[in-house]
Amino acid sequence: MTTPPNLRPRLVRRNPADLQLLPVNARFMRKEEYDRLVTNVKRDGCLTSVPLVYGGGEYDEGRELVLSGNHRTMAAVDAGVEEIDVMLIEEHLTSQQLIAIQLSHNSIGGEDDPATLKQLYEQLDDVDWRAYSGLDDEQLQLLAEVSPEGLSEANLDFATVSLIFLPPELEAARVAFDQARLGQNESWLAARADYEQVLDTLASTHAAHKVGNVATALHAILAIVENHLTDLQEGYTAPDGTPQHSGTVGLETVLGARHLPATAAVTINKAIAAAEGRDEIPQGQGWRLLERLAGEYLSGDNHVSTSLDAAP
Repeated sequence: MTTPPNLRPRLVRRNPADLQLLPVNARFMRKEEYDRLVTNVKRDGCLTSVPLVYGGGEYDEGRELVLSGNHRTMAAVDAGVEEIDVMLIEEHLTSQQLIAIQLSHNSIGGEDDPATLKQLYEQLDDVDWRAYSGLDDEQLQLLAEVSPEGLSEANLDFATVSLIFLPPELEAARVAFDQARLGQNESWLAARADYEQVLDTLASTHAAHKVGNVATALHAILAIVENHLTDLQEGYTAPDGTPQHSGTVGLETVLGARHLPATAAVTINKAIAAAEGRDEIPQGQGWRLLERLAGEYLSGDNHVSTSLDAAP
């Protein structure tokens, strides 16, 4: 990639009829839009926004190439304006750089916030000035459906927030951000009552822990969930002790913890490997050994005597 020089365009006056228009221009304008543009230029007697033109030693003075503002230049000619202000680039640029500048001016234009646009448009009492604004029927129909009381992105204050993670948490944060990017086009629907319940829970956590940071309060809420993982058994266990569905569940909801001692894990792994080696359980389904041992325990004398001892 060739880095363009630091551009220092200067304001000059040119006859729009003498300027060179782009031979290939991706930007188009419908006839009714162009007619409105010509009417506005004719009413103003000048261009109120400045085209960008390129000389670079390749075009004669007064006959430079219009990089941005081709329709405005043509409208000035059709409106009978004989001289306009333009920003002139005199540094030499390659054809690649010229195309990149042209495309950037066409693509980077920002967006209108509908609520703010409606608020401004309704301040125009004069019919002629409303026509001058250039809003078409499609945009006006959208404005009629907009509620100015909605959240307006154009009126939001933005601030940069830095997130700092300790080394043990860094990898988990990276995974979380990657998952967020994968789901960036997904939409989730939640009931308003759930939203209010979340806010109430956060408020209660703020008060209980005397914290003002939402992330800290959410961390406290997640810690409470971690301490009550077995409560999730209600999601798959019916009151009579039978399964409520045939799906899979997390082992943490059974054991009440996401981790177990390494010594215990080694023992369990050896037992699973031995059972798989004897074809007592299918390969890769170690949970079947735990299920089998639990079933044997429930049907054994120890379980029966314990149950009888506990009976009134």
